[in-house]
Order: sequence, then structure tokens, then C-alpha cells
Amino acid sequence: MTAVVNKPAPGGSVPSSRTWEVTTLARTKGDRQQSRQGELKSVGTALDVLECFSVDGELGVSDIARRLDIAKSTAHRLLTTMASRRIVEQNPHTGRYRLGVHLFELGALAQARFDLRQVAMPTMLELSRQTGYVVNLSVPDGPDVVYIERLETGPGAKLLAKSGRRLPSHATSSGKVMAAYNAEAARARVEAGFPPRVSHTIRSRAEWESTLDEVRRLGYAHADHESYEGISTVAVPLLDLQQQAYAALSLLGPAERLSPQVPNLARLLHTAAQRISRSLGR
Repeated sequence: MTAVVNKPAPGGSVPSSRTWEVTTLARTKGDRQQSRQGELKSVGTALDVLECFSVDGELGVSDIARRLDIAKSTAHRLLTTMASRRIVEQNPHTGRYRLGVHLFELGALAQARFDLRQVAMPTMLELSRQTGYVVNLSVPDGPDVVYIERLETGPGAKLLAKSGRRLPSHATSSGKVMAAYNAEAARARVEAGFPPRVSHTIRSRAEWESTLDEVRRLGYAHADHESYEGISTVAVPLLDLQQQAYAALSLLGPAERLSPQVPNLARLLHTAAQRISRSLGR
């Protein structure tokens, strides 16, 4: 075997073993950093995949790839990996994917640990018995509203058959009432814009700000045909000691039935909201 000897360039010197060692370590470190960045990007994309299911119950590989602007092979790899951990599952009849049972288990665990939901539940049950309407408990999340608990009862329950747990704040009474008492939530909606959903949805910043002024004057928010046609809701804020909204309590039902009762329902909601906040020590 012929030995390879490093020869110095004219006027130069042979690199020392220490130089080679430092160079190799630098390259290894760079490779590791690139690997970690790639892993973090994959995690971010996997979370984006989950977000896709917040709107649709089932999605195919092509649907995910198109929405996230990624290759179908990447979408398939992510879904296969997530399915192996039961985060998603494949419908054997359609071949499409849906949220898996393990995600439900994790969600139930998080929900059980959420003090707000636990404390509010008795009061929500009482509201449900008193009014016969759907009772919602929600929190702000950027420009949206997330419903962390919903008691589906009465005629409003059928209207919610296809609704999700996340809605844009400008299309809901809960979103409007929290934004009226939470500057960060109000600003997030302005930055996200006001895409229309149905006939009466707020469509401009001017309309949004005028609505929030009215909500602050009344102390409650009312939404008619704003998230879904035929649905009416009324909501009040849950306020902390600084009078900042951290959640909202609302009632939902058919517009023709609920709308005439809004002032009376708002009074019931205010009493309930104050009880919940006192129980939480806020």
C-alpha cells in the first residue's frame, strides 16, 4: 500500500495534526447544528399538520401537502410517523387521515388540569338548566377564540354539529367581549384582518373598533348571524383584578329565539362570571 504524504505548498507548511483536529471538530459541530435545525423544522411542520385538522375532520396526503406547500413525500412521511404514535389515524375506508386517539387522551389530560374549566363547570351546568341554551367557556388565543368547554343542550346543539373549537374573534360574541377588555386580543385581530364568514360578520377595522366601544358601554357582546347563519350568541367577560378579560362565558341558540332575550341573559351571565372569578381568586 502506498502511503500518502502531505506535502507543503511552496512557501507553506504541512498542516499540523492539531489543525486537522480543529477543522474536523468544527465541521462536526456544524453538521450537528444543521441536523438540529432540520429536526426543529420537522417538528414545526408536524404541528402545522395538526393545525390543518382544526378545520376539517379528515384530510388526505395531497390536501396536507397543498395547504402547507410541502412535497407529498414529506406530508406522507410526517403523517406516517404521527400515525405510529397515534397522534393521527388513517381511515381504512377512505385512506384519509384524522386526529388520533392519543391526541384525545392528551387533550383530556390537559383539560382535566385546567383549573378554569373545573371551577366553571358547576356554574355552567346551572346556566344550562336555567336557560336551555348551549353554554360556552372560551379563552383568547391570538386573533382567535378557543372554546375549552361547551355544554351542548337545547335547539342550539344541532346548529353546532359541524362547528369547531376555534373561531376568529371578530365573528363571535366571546371574541368581541374579550377584545373589548383585552388590548392584546383586540390588536391581534386587527393585525390578522377581518375575513368575512357569513352575512353579518365584521369586515373592517372601523367596524371592529366601533363594536368594541359598544361592548364596553353595555358590558356584554351580542352576535347575530356572524359566525354561522341562524345562530345568535351573547357573551360576558371573565375579568381579573386589573379588569382584564382572561376568558368569556356565553350562551348560544337559534337567532329568532335568543336575540329578544339578550339583556336578561346577559344579566344571568354576569352573575355567573362573577361567581367563577371569585372562586378562582381573581
